[in-house]
Amino acid sequence: MKRHVYGCACCSGYFGEFLKSNEGVKQLKSKASQGWSCNWGVDWSSLGRRDFLKGGTVAAGLAALPAGRAKAQAETTTVFIGGTVLTVDADFSEAEAIAIRGERILAVGREAEVREAAGADASVVDRSGKTVLPGFIDAHTHVVAGSIVDSLMDYVGMARFQTAEQVLSHIAARAAETPAGEWLAFRNYDPAVQAGPDALTFAELDAVSTDHPILVMNASGHIAYANSAAFAVAEIPDDIPNPPGGEYERDADGKLTGVMKNNVAFTPVASRNPAMASVDPITGLISLLRKWNQFGLTTVSELSLGGLSQSPADVEVMMAAEQSGQLTARVRAYPFYTIGTEAWDAAGVRPGDGTPIARIAGYKLVADGSNQGYTGLQREPYKGSDDRGLAYMSREDLTATAIDRASKGWQLAIHGNGDAGIDNILDACDAMREAGIDMTQVRVRIEHCSILHDEQIARMRDLNVSASFLIGHVHYWGVAMRDDVFGEEKAQLLDRCKSVEDAGVGFTLHSDFMVTDPVPLHMIEMAVTRRTFKEPDYVLAPQERISVESAIRAVTSEAAWQLFSEHEIGTLEAGKFADMVILDSDPRTVDPDEIKSIAVLETWMNGTRVYAA
Repeated sequence: MKRHVYGCACCSGYFGEFLKSNEGVKQLKSKASQGWSCNWGVDWSSLGRRDFLKGGTVAAGLAALPAGRAKAQAETTTVFIGGTVLTVDADFSEAEAIAIRGERILAVGREAEVREAAGADASVVDRSGKTVLPGFIDAHTHVVAGSIVDSLMDYVGMARFQTAEQVLSHIAARAAETPAGEWLAFRNYDPAVQAGPDALTFAELDAVSTDHPILVMNASGHIAYANSAAFAVAEIPDDIPNPPGGEYERDADGKLTGVMKNNVAFTPVASRNPAMASVDPITGLISLLRKWNQFGLTTVSELSLGGLSQSPADVEVMMAAEQSGQLTARVRAYPFYTIGTEAWDAAGVRPGDGTPIARIAGYKLVADGSNQGYTGLQREPYKGSDDRGLAYMSREDLTATAIDRASKGWQLAIHGNGDAGIDNILDACDAMREAGIDMTQVRVRIEHCSILHDEQIARMRDLNVSASFLIGHVHYWGVAMRDDVFGEEKAQLLDRCKSVEDAGVGFTLHSDFMVTDPVPLHMIEMAVTRRTFKEPDYVLAPQERISVESAIRAVTSEAAWQLFSEHEIGTLEAGKFADMVILDSDPRTVDPDEIKSIAVLETWMNGTRVYAA
């Protein structure tokens, strides 16, 4: 397997470059260059009106959407009985029934008491034998830019296909049903995990079709593969020079292979797909969240707001979708550091801006890159290498920006994969505390928090820092971490859920969509079993397995706390929004290896059923 060095796609501005040919993104960038606050900014005081947007693609997209959320349910009361209600409150209490009225939970507890609170006119729904949980929350995704990519590309990653042969068979089936000349685009293929060749070259993809341009994105977001038809449409000549920072891979004879490294190389190919220009970011976001309701998700996050347009204009996409009334999951967003604190401040974007449906939650910083991409910043070199990775922000810049944001009321989410990167984050937290900042108010969370030593966990507790684990690192890349990236000993330090729990450090589980897809039941199973994708009988760091209850908290109540939303979502308690998921089985009672197979029967958000199996 070739070692490709790459950063974190979601944290390096990649999305903005990849999507720059999209018409909606172009207009957003154009408007942003004219100045946010004086020309077209969101008037946060007028979020009750549909006319706060002024012209352009975003406004047109909003106008074309169906009418907003109906208010007719405001007086409707429904009582759910007959199942097990897991409230996920502080005691992980079980209840016999739950009643919702309008958007909120009216009562939870014994059936007789709930019926009495609901009144004689309430509708009663028997969910005998089923399990009711708070709606699932993914504390770290990238939905604004990711929704466009998802709408353009068919997922062929490891959660769907185990081998390259299966991926190619799927592409062939799509080609057979698609008119000649139309593009076929796919995402999340990873030869480091899916058995087969090191790359999908002209040889593999031309064997599928030369009548359709084909593009396949690597899961890293930094490598892409195309067939010769795609190169022809993009007018890529045989003698094309490598662009600065990118590469068109060639074989031993100097001929192009179809493998492209970094967005500067594959964007000229991807941008020739007509669908790339026309997809609408607002409807893309709405459609993506509607699709995710089938997984029980009722709240998601955007951890690099600004990455779509490379400006504060991303806020307009999020709030236009909110104003449409069509969002079926809540969004908690984090402005991205590469846009610049000055730009966000000039735009008037502040923590807490928005509504209960879509809100600015905190600010995102990045300490380093990706461990499997060999850019996570390490104390010691990667296995078989002298390389220790990359600091995306120097310790000094990280500290200065963290102090600036925290002193102005921002909660901080800081990406850290390597142990040295996490050292830099904790040093910045020390500096914040020394500057007089109340760390209990900042609620710093370390995103991915991949490689942790015992003394770092102790520092996290002392500094009131929590962790958010990309648990797919263990399942999908665990064998690669052991064999290729770190070696057996250091791989045991990956995603230390049980150790942080025992130390009293809070944590969540996330997908980092589009790195992995957001399926909370599968994330729960990964954390409970820690089995690996390539070697199902191999358990990576079995001492770090956690209970089902702890894993459920990590995608409900703990996630709500990290997103500054624990007062309104995350548990099933009276007065909170009626966000809940109804499962066919109780995750605590099934075989741990079958948790991901539990059927999601219904998903409710804001008192409305948004998904039914």
